[in-house]
Amino acid sequence: MNLTRREQLTGRVFLIALVVVTLLPFLSMLSAALQPRGTVPTGLAWPTDPHWGNFVDAFTVANMGALLRSSLLIVAGVVPASVLIATMAGFGLGHLRVPGGRFVFLLFLLGLTLPFEAVITPIYYQVQDLGLLNTRWAIILPLIGLYMPFAVFWMRAHFVNVPRELADAARVDGSNTWQLFWRVQVPLARPAIASLTILLFLWTWNQFLLAIVLVDDSTKRTMAGALGAFQGQWGTDQVLLCAGSLLILTPTLIVFLIFQRQFIKALLQGSLKG
Repeated sequence: MNLTRREQLTGRVFLIALVVVTLLPFLSMLSAALQPRGTVPTGLAWPTDPHWGNFVDAFTVANMGALLRSSLLIVAGVVPASVLIATMAGFGLGHLRVPGGRFVFLLFLLGLTLPFEAVITPIYYQVQDLGLLNTRWAIILPLIGLYMPFAVFWMRAHFVNVPRELADAARVDGSNTWQLFWRVQVPLARPAIASLTILLFLWTWNQFLLAIVLVDDSTKRTMAGALGAFQGQWGTDQVLLCAGSLLILTPTLIVFLIFQRQFIKALLQGSLKG
């Protein structure tokens, strides 16, 4: 598609403005994180003497070493199980067209409308009855369930658009449903699975509400739960809070930068097919 010079200039100006708006909060956090401890950061003023040691202090105060290990364990418990269940459910609802699938899919769509805040109280009492409070399972099991509506919707959108001729050819070659799923459909769904894995990793890593409500032991929370360590009885250390926030953000940023191609490929695949 040929664009005029004016359209190209307009697009570039829009992209530059979007980049500035996106990066401005992070630059503000960085400038605040480099201020002397005990001060109140204001605006985007770059400190004359940056205190890079604030990042070390934030890592130590929040005990982020233990939280890093805890977050990895929680991610390892949530993401693989969620992706596997969602992929199988999406295959059943999107390709096999199981009886009652439309009704089940409507239930999943209903689940998309429920915010975490609306179900946190019943989740708390249910986890308490199971004796899982103050354990990592109190975060892992609810997150798997809460992620299912979106995850199943995401995977079903992929399987619905896979040509049925591929499945018919596999059936002719003697493949049963299980072989059709693992040998034909799953390889074709790799972009969708990869992008879903990235999203679930980011959401789990940044999960704050469940970690604070269901787990009292700070060493068993997610990395986002470390933010509570900077809030004391008499106030909040804003400098360390900004430094800790950037430390928590860094792993998710690295993961997204590494796998951005797969994520964008899945989005484009969906837009081209649907």
